[in-house]
Amino acid sequence: MNTNLIHNNITRYIAIFLFCLLPLKGVCQTGEETVDVLVGMGFENVGWHENDKERVYVMENAAYRLNGVGLGKAVDVVQRMGLPEKKPCRIIILDNNVPQISLYYQPVIGDSIPEVNRQDWVVSYNLGDNWRKLIKGNGLNSSLFKVDVVVYPELSLKNLVLTQIYQVLFNLSPAIEVSFWKGMKFTAQMVFPIYNDGYSVNDSKIHPRVIALSQSFRLPWRGTTFARISAGLFYSDRYGVDLKVKHIFNDARFSAEGRISYTGPGGYEGFRFHYGSLSRVTWSLGGSFYLPLYNTQFSLKAEKYLLEEKGVRFDMIRHFRYCSVGFYAMAAQHANKNGGFRFQVALPPYKYKRKWLRVTPSKQMGMAYNAGNERYYYKTFRALPEDNMMKENEFNPYFITSELFNY
Repeated sequence: MNTNLIHNNITRYIAIFLFCLLPLKGVCQTGEETVDVLVGMGFENVGWHENDKERVYVMENAAYRLNGVGLGKAVDVVQRMGLPEKKPCRIIILDNNVPQISLYYQPVIGDSIPEVNRQDWVVSYNLGDNWRKLIKGNGLNSSLFKVDVVVYPELSLKNLVLTQIYQVLFNLSPAIEVSFWKGMKFTAQMVFPIYNDGYSVNDSKIHPRVIALSQSFRLPWRGTTFARISAGLFYSDRYGVDLKVKHIFNDARFSAEGRISYTGPGGYEGFRFHYGSLSRVTWSLGGSFYLPLYNTQFSLKAEKYLLEEKGVRFDMIRHFRYCSVGFYAMAAQHANKNGGFRFQVALPPYKYKRKWLRVTPSKQMGMAYNAGNERYYYKTFRALPEDNMMKENEFNPYFITSELFNY
């Protein structure tokens, strides 16, 4: 027999065999390999579970600074390593071991070639029925007991002196952040003044600022409700207890949120601690609407401030991949109407890994401009260094969806 003919036949058979395998692209029978790849990329608390209804992955993005980018990378891995055959797949995303949102893929019955794109995943607050089986354990590459040293750069400006354009304050404020159990975080922050051009006498010394414990929950009853309670020493020389609750309605564009705090004056001058009695109740209650087309959030709140004046506040915030920009307007008893703008910018590096100790700059840096120049009323405080408008939006399903489609 002709040798060339034999070689041609063998080549043809191999080609036909490989062609027959093409429809199987994207299908695998186990999720263990996928979990190993995700752990290798730096994702934490990774696990998986499968029954006759669906396959579920659970993970926490600790590898990418921009959450939308990180979740897009995770989706790509799950698709590349293989989806379950003829059943849905769900990816549940955690934050400090607390479930936030899920990405859900439902195969189309009758598809012979299960080619899946990012656009085929539905992002929502719905976690399905199997997530509890996955979060009972810590998962692979657990985030517990791992330490982050997060350096927060802080720039403040004010224009109150006629002979000086701006009084400037620039601090570097590193914070130790560590979690010992699900949803819990311990935060201890120091302030190191770098440049103080007459901005504040109290900020000219190295001093502790935040020493706090916080506990986050996703409440178990029907609906989507998140809560966080914090206790300790907060920003703006306040100490006490702070509770924040947010409820997302069935139409996830709408949400309601509330905050109540019981605090007193307390803080450090250098390393000398001073405090007063717990005596002040402050609160905030309102709702918001999210416009997915432009990733823009509108919120209206009634608030009680530290000087016990009551008022209202309106915010409009546009969220982009690398920044969030907002405008606000306020009115309160005894005070002139006030307003201005604020922004938050994501800082590099945008990709990193964590062993047991990681030193990084903060995820975002921001400022607020007080156009009304009100310096006495409307006073409030932040509980933790990470609290900002960009952080609050990082698990918004509409924002994540836009990031998956556009990246």
